[in-house]
Amino acid sequence: MPSPCVSVIITVRNEESALPDLLASLESQKRPPDEIVVADGGSTDSTISLLKEFAAERPHVTLLELPGANIAEGRNAAIHAATGDIIAATDAGVSLPGYWLAELVRPLENRPEVDMVSGFSRADSRTRFEELLAATTLPLVSEVREDSYLASSRTVAFRRDLWKKTGGYPEWLDYSEDVVFDLNCKTVGAHIVFQPAASVRFRPRPDVRSFIMQYCRYARGDGKANLWPGRHALRYAAYAVSAALLWQGRHNPIWWALLAAAAITATRKPLMRAVTGPTPQGGFALIAALGSILCLRVVGDVAKMIGYPVGVWWRWRNR
Repeated sequence: MPSPCVSVIITVRNEESALPDLLASLESQKRPPDEIVVADGGSTDSTISLLKEFAAERPHVTLLELPGANIAEGRNAAIHAATGDIIAATDAGVSLPGYWLAELVRPLENRPEVDMVSGFSRADSRTRFEELLAATTLPLVSEVREDSYLASSRTVAFRRDLWKKTGGYPEWLDYSEDVVFDLNCKTVGAHIVFQPAASVRFRPRPDVRSFIMQYCRYARGDGKANLWPGRHALRYAAYAVSAALLWQGRHNPIWWALLAAAAITATRKPLMRAVTGPTPQGGFALIAALGSILCLRVVGDVAKMIGYPVGVWWRWRNR
């Protein structure tokens, strides 16, 4: 029985620096894609020229130029243009090992009951800041609960029929669109398999400003899609209680000690990731890592608390 056609879809915008590595890694796949469809959302750098040059020599590569399209629109357009029964999605800015596609689509090729395969994302940190940010924000494989894991569309594969059944990626949503797609897949009863061997590496945000923007946008998407309202409410409550403990600590330092203990407890997993990460930790470096992780956690939480109500306001205005 012949293997089903596998189409790799990619959405890009102004990715001239990351694109060559991504295209080269697709060329070196142990299981090469049967076709590649790239949707460009209106690049103003040399992305388009790089893609046209790549596609000109490869008839299995299709380029879609979609100025102004968001990520969801780009993904849906790429899937519409693709011919494969199995769709594998990834993004620019990631590093794909040679076994990535083979591992990602194997359950779909070998098990008819599987509808979707979730890969895993690992950090490709280049600086100490990026290492600490990865430890703060990214789980390890051992921490993943397969029944509740939601795949990022930088490494996911699914059957075309599933995409049709869910209505595709939500084009009204500019961020968190892959989360909503995953949840819709679960709603229609999709059989989803977690495949950590299909891992990709991507670089965390390189500085605090880009990290803040990233988390503001994610939380804004949550607000628009009404995702995790209880979780967001708990965050506001936690910081309100923390502010009260800081105020009470003026008269009795025991409240500050309780707040410090709570903060350390809340960062125990990120700290353990930092301890076991690529840069060994000990002594003063361990204390510095704890302080950095606490700061990054607060910065990320504040960014979410700014972005979330913006999304909620958008949702209320567009009901």
